[in-house]
Amino acid sequence: MCLCSPGVCVCDLQEPSSKRVKPLSRVTSLASLIPPVKAAPLKRIGQTLQRSISFRSDCRPEIMAPRPWAKQIAPAITKRRDSKLWSETFDLGLGHMLSSTEIKRQEAIFELSQGEQDLIEDLKLAKKAYRDPMLKLSIMTEHELNQIFGTLDSLIPLHEDLLSRLREARKLDGSTDHVGHILVDWLPCLETYNSYCSNQVAAKALLDHKKQDHRVHDFLQRCLESPFSRKLDLWSFLDIPRSRLVKYPLLLREILKHTPNDHPDRQHLHHAMNMIQSIVADINSQTGESECRYYKERLLYVESGQRDLLIDSSRILSCHGELKNNRGAKLHVFLFQDVLVVTRAVTQNEQLCYQLHRQPIPVRDLEWEDLQDGEMRLGGSIRGAFSNSERTKNFFRVAFRSGGQLQTHCFQASDAFNKQQWLNCIRQAKEAVNPQTAAQCSDCSADTSAECPQMDPTDLTLTPVKT
Repeated sequence: MCLCSPGVCVCDLQEPSSKRVKPLSRVTSLASLIPPVKAAPLKRIGQTLQRSISFRSDCRPEIMAPRPWAKQIAPAITKRRDSKLWSETFDLGLGHMLSSTEIKRQEAIFELSQGEQDLIEDLKLAKKAYRDPMLKLSIMTEHELNQIFGTLDSLIPLHEDLLSRLREARKLDGSTDHVGHILVDWLPCLETYNSYCSNQVAAKALLDHKKQDHRVHDFLQRCLESPFSRKLDLWSFLDIPRSRLVKYPLLLREILKHTPNDHPDRQHLHHAMNMIQSIVADINSQTGESECRYYKERLLYVESGQRDLLIDSSRILSCHGELKNNRGAKLHVFLFQDVLVVTRAVTQNEQLCYQLHRQPIPVRDLEWEDLQDGEMRLGGSIRGAFSNSERTKNFFRVAFRSGGQLQTHCFQASDAFNKQQWLNCIRQAKEAVNPQTAAQCSDCSADTSAECPQMDPTDLTLTPVKT
């Protein structure tokens, strides 16, 4: 299994930034991960680690009119983490003796080291500013906090060890000759991430649920508005280890890129590169299976006849998210490896669950059609005019015939992008189930998705939103 899941390259990933960005949510793993959101509802699975599982924050600061007699307090100044360069940190005149390639190599090694230091600081901050105070103030129970923070504490000494080794390898002038052997020896420690990443789906669900408690909401909001948070919410801090994990291949690739072919460190760097790719792929796979189990356990069956062995045997959840039917009702749709499951999100025992809506549809028998804008209107009429054109956009249809009965669903995605994501996932699922039968592309004459001029068959994860 290659490092990057289909359509996702680790080079496009970044660690959490201190800048405000428009929050997205999207399916490993690690990440969405749970409550429905209004925008971009598709969530891809299979590339769990490679994508961010950030979610739309439910915490919005209350805007209150200032009281005329109240003393006006200046807003807190947000702490921002300054980026550091090797050439600026070690100003010893060494740069005049090094080639531009070697300077770039030293910058890449320094970025690896500096990233470890930043990660350690953030993990300690998450523990000191969030976990410990919430436990001391009884805002959450110790059991709840253990579920949300998982094995985060065990990651701190692991990265302190790597940082210590990198600093020991650094010479007095600030340069580093060899890092490959350090990484080859240290990388197996990352197997610890298996349990942390696999827990993130359940952790995010519990965190979102606890935010409904006004004490939790107020505490997290105060933290978000404090300078130390850098405008990052708690989940952003909890997701930093996953973000760091998938950045290692990029960092190693950059060091290797600027290491001469005759450099003695090159062989070790190649070995380390192969190791990290294998480790990330393995963690990604296990995290995906964990997420699939999580959602299967939260399916509610109205009738015993709705139970399907294809659901029980599924180990892969290709994608899932909120879609609307042609009457505007919200549905939550799951595309497992062999079956499409249409559900309605419901709350049971204060937990978000998914009640099946009609029978599951085997992927091998599923038929689909891309509906052009304007072809659908309320009530299910096809190719009819409708006064509000915005409500007739981004529809597609899936159908299943069994025993002479036809089951049809017309789904509306939040936008054209997410609609295409759903269609891409369905294409791939059908091709995986029926490898000898190419999917007929409904909007062009191509016999396979690979031949379709409107779709890159490998481009399946362009940042869908987590729901």
